[in-house]
Amino acid sequence: MAYTRREILKQAAWTTLGASASLLGINARAANLPAVIRFGVAQPAIGNPPAFSGSSAAIAHAKGLVEEEFKADGVKVEWYFFKGAGPAVNEALVNNQLDFAFQGDLPAIVGRSAGLKTKLVLATGIRSNIYLGVPIDSPIQSVKDLRGKRVAIFKGTNAQLPINRVLEANGLTEKDFKSINLDTATAFAALTTKDIDAAFGNINLLRLRDSKAARIVYGSKGGSPVFTCQGHILATEGFEKQYPEATARVVKAMVKAAKWSSDEVNREEVLRLWARAGTPYENWKEDYAGEPLRVRLNPNFDPFLIARYKDAVEQAYKFKLSRAKFDVDQWIDQRYLKAALTQLKLENYWPVYQANGNIVGT
Repeated sequence: MAYTRREILKQAAWTTLGASASLLGINARAANLPAVIRFGVAQPAIGNPPAFSGSSAAIAHAKGLVEEEFKADGVKVEWYFFKGAGPAVNEALVNNQLDFAFQGDLPAIVGRSAGLKTKLVLATGIRSNIYLGVPIDSPIQSVKDLRGKRVAIFKGTNAQLPINRVLEANGLTEKDFKSINLDTATAFAALTTKDIDAAFGNINLLRLRDSKAARIVYGSKGGSPVFTCQGHILATEGFEKQYPEATARVVKAMVKAAKWSSDEVNREEVLRLWARAGTPYENWKEDYAGEPLRVRLNPNFDPFLIARYKDAVEQAYKFKLSRAKFDVDQWIDQRYLKAALTQLKLENYWPVYQANGNIVGT
């Protein structure tokens, strides 16, 4: 077909100046990048704009660091938040609705043991504390007093395993009381109305304490880190294999977020950004008091964290929470993380802990 000079110039102008979203999407695909990257978050979003908290992943979201990484390529980044926490994220992964997820250890272990093809690519939100709250006038004074009581536990989340460890350390199991599966909001409401005798939960129990609706009778802060919760970013194997460049850039953006979040100069801003998601700044300040940000916001799978995941796989199977055991070393894929650390010259920025919880060199 013959073209006139005007038609040729018009076509050339369209090709040169075509900066529409559709053309950017074509460019992204041509560069072996996806048109969309979908993130799942095992927390409900609160506020406008929506926010979540307690991890460097939350800072990456608040500051738009992943979006910034892909802006020039026209790759869209979508965030999905799940009130049903880790189990709900697993359902979305099963239905191929997500490419990456911020999730805790237990739900990811349950998913992997059931056949979900995922890879852990960096840590985020590790060593998060758990608390035990009771009604303000309750006679319960410690974990040991839970025998025969009605106790709320958000089952299937990353708090369940450390809760089981706390119970075991106090001579109990979930069979020693009436264990009730309630999400965080429902458990706190039931605690306030005294429909339950106690509730294990996260930092938000401090808010309930401050409103005089509950007393805290146990907290993992200051104790053994084996009684804390661990979190990570995972990628689906399908996405990672199809888009290795995009995976590397996502991890790089998350490492940048971890670096900024770990800088003590930014402590106040980090805690206030998290407070946008509903938990007061004062509670974050209390929960993080005396702890270096570089410990809690460390993206590395060091020997301690790897040991925690291996222990979690064993315990999840022991407590009949997962279908099978599997090789954690094959599940954790540190290639992208190590590349990002090298590129950003952060190989030695965060402390490294041995499997026994002691920092390397002590």
